Amino acid sequence: MPATIAEILSPSPDDPALVERIAFRTIEPPITILPPNPSWPHRFSEIKERIQKALEPTLVLDIAHSGSTSVPNLPAKDIIDVDLTFYDPTDEASYVKALENAGFRFLLREPQWYQHRFFVEDWSSTGYHVNLHVWGPDSPEVARHRILRDWLAKTPADRELYAKAKWEAAEWTVRGGKSMVEYTQRKDTAIQEILERAFRDLGYI
Repeated sequence: MPATIAEILSPSPDDPALVERIAFRTIEPPITILPPNPSWPHRFSEIKERIQKALEPTLVLDIAHSGSTSVPNLPAKDIIDVDLTFYDPTDEASYVKALENAGFRFLLREPQWYQHRFFVEDWSSTGYHVNLHVWGPDSPEVARHRILRDWLAKTPADRELYAKAKWEAAEWTVRGGKSMVEYTQRKDTAIQEILERAFRDLGYI
């Protein structure tokens, strides 16, 4: 069944202490915010096609472009984020090796966070970075990603607010020698503020 409104409004926290580390990145993507790139949607289409070729079609429920590169006219890091909704992320035998053969490196397992699995591909093979998130059916986190993406695409004021938050977070992160995780946490307040307006627009609150 679809994620409920209550689940979308009160998601389970992503607890770094509970992450099961499988491997590490071979190349860390730079925390650099770039102007909108018209090639980002095309890159996603190429990634989607590779995933579709790699996996059994009946097991894939959805492949969606998420993150800032999915929003027209929004500055972003040069990283394509992809939400792969899979019939059962715990059945790793049915997809991990296939995705690795397609060029995606398995980094993290987070069973407590909607059975999230995380894969990456660095720029050395494609010229850009990819973050591939695997989720189970009807994950509230996927719903939140979609709501944020669609709201930012149609709301210039919040798109500008989020761009400003991203620039400031990136500057703070680089200047202080912080990590990508800390960059993400730094802009979380702006995300929650924007999501609240999106939820109100949908009648969720």
